[in-house]
Parts: sequence; structure tokens; C-alpha cells
Amino acid sequence: MKKVFVVLLAVLFVFAAVSAQDAGYEETVVNLDGGEYEIPATVCMPTGEGPYPAVVMLHGTGSTRDEAGNGYLVAAPILAEKYGIATIRIDFPGNGDSKADYMLYNFKSAVHDATVAAEYMASLDKIDGEKIGVMGWSQGGTDALLACAWRPDVFKSLVTWAGAPDMMLDGFFSEEMYEEAKKNGFFVMKFDWRDSLNVSLQWCDDVANTDVLAEFQKGYTGPVLAIAGTEDTTVDPEWSNKIVAVSSNEKSATYFIEGMDHTFNVFVEEDFKSIKEAADATGAFFADTLK
Repeated sequence: MKKVFVVLLAVLFVFAAVSAQDAGYEETVVNLDGGEYEIPATVCMPTGEGPYPAVVMLHGTGSTRDEAGNGYLVAAPILAEKYGIATIRIDFPGNGDSKADYMLYNFKSAVHDATVAAEYMASLDKIDGEKIGVMGWSQGGTDALLACAWRPDVFKSLVTWAGAPDMMLDGFFSEEMYEEAKKNGFFVMKFDWRDSLNVSLQWCDDVANTDVLAEFQKGYTGPVLAIAGTEDTTVDPEWSNKIVAVSSNEKSATYFIEGMDHTFNVFVEEDFKSIKEAADATGAFFADTLK
């Protein structure tokens, strides 16, 4: 019986590998050495020899590397199959498969983790290490903006999905939360879809004292595509215009999707129409700016 089970596993493995190859991409789960903690990640690689450009995908507040409604899980194969873009999506501390404490998460740690992921991709034979981009959804967009500002030597192109440069203005963070963090060293952020998170005073200080758009404008001269939905009531779509307004690159642009909400309609569209449109816009932009 054991032999039959092993043979069955082997058949299933071969079938999965063939299916992925037929699909034009292969996904691999890896754990990256982040120094203080491991960074769980999924690499989505186009089939073929390469070398391919690569993009680091950063998730939003309280989410995971596959993102809300598996949004990144849907988008990554599109980037690989249609546009020849490899991706790596990571879990920040306290999210997804991460074993690290969320108290370790702040602006500096997020940029560090994104850079570790970029350096890992650059080390792969099938990746062109000179052509690395980054994208982020919601607060992941904030992190992506800062990654480009602080490490323009690493990240050459950027896409934000409902990017949120100011977490206080968009209601993710309040003065009351800040006072709680000053008193206790953290405040408790509650969610409808997961357990609460203890948010560090360091993150609070980062949000309160960092002018993200000013940092971005000062540190990054590459292109940015800012994508948003017209029905986003969580992050004002106008932020996409503001992001592009501070960019000096002639290829920078906005892309607005009519009727799309903050989670890119992943919970209301069975065919994922809106997120596929966003993925196509993202893939075309990276294919052009990372060539």
C-alpha cells in the first residue's frame, strides 16, 4: 500500500508540474533569510530560459502574500504568462505564514523585506538582476513608494494598487490610536476577517512623521503607474493623481478602473474582471519599463 501511495504522489507531482508548464508559469514556495526572521514567499516564474525581469509584490494591512480574495494569486500568473514578468510575493511579519511578531513591522522593516526579496530574485539564473520592479496594494503601495525612494539602486519601476501615502488621512490610524501606542508601546488594530494585530509605536511614529510623497519625489526618478478604482471608499482614488504628480518620469501615469472598489471587486466579481484588468495594465507597464 505504501508503494502505491508513493507512486500516486509521484504521478500527482508530475501532473502538477506538467500542468504548470502548460500554463506558462511555475510557482515555488520559499523562505527567505531576513536576518531577524524568515520571510515566507511565493515565486511565480514564467516557463522558459529567461532571463526575465522580476517584480516584488507587497500586500496591504492585515493581509497576506496572496492578498484579499486571492488577488495576487490571480495576478501573478497573468504577469508571468502574458508579459514574461516573474514575481515574488511575500508575507510581512505577523501575516500569512510568517512566524515573526507583527510588532516588528514598520516602514524600515517593510523596505528591508522587499529588498531581501528583490536580491533573492536577482540571484536566480532565470532573472535579470538589473530589471527589478516593485508593486504594492494599499499600505503595500506605501511600502513600495518608500522602497523606490530609499533603494532606487534596486527598484527600477513601480506600480501602486490603491496606494495609500498617508495612513492617517485615510483613516487607518488616528490620534487616539497614537496615544494608546505611546502609553502601551502599541495599539490594537481590529479586523472583521482575521485576528487583531498589535501595531508598534515605531510604526505609529513612522506614519506620523514620514512624508511619503516627499520621500518618493526626492529619492526616485523612475516610472510609476498608479492604479485605483473609482468606487474605492477606503483609500481616496485621488492619491493616485498625487503620486504621479510628484514623479518626474515621463512614463509615469494613472490608471482608473470604473466601478472598482478598494479590494478590486474580488469579492463581487466571479470572473475577476476588474483585477484582471489591473493585472493587464500592470503587466504591460512593467514589460515596457523593465525592458
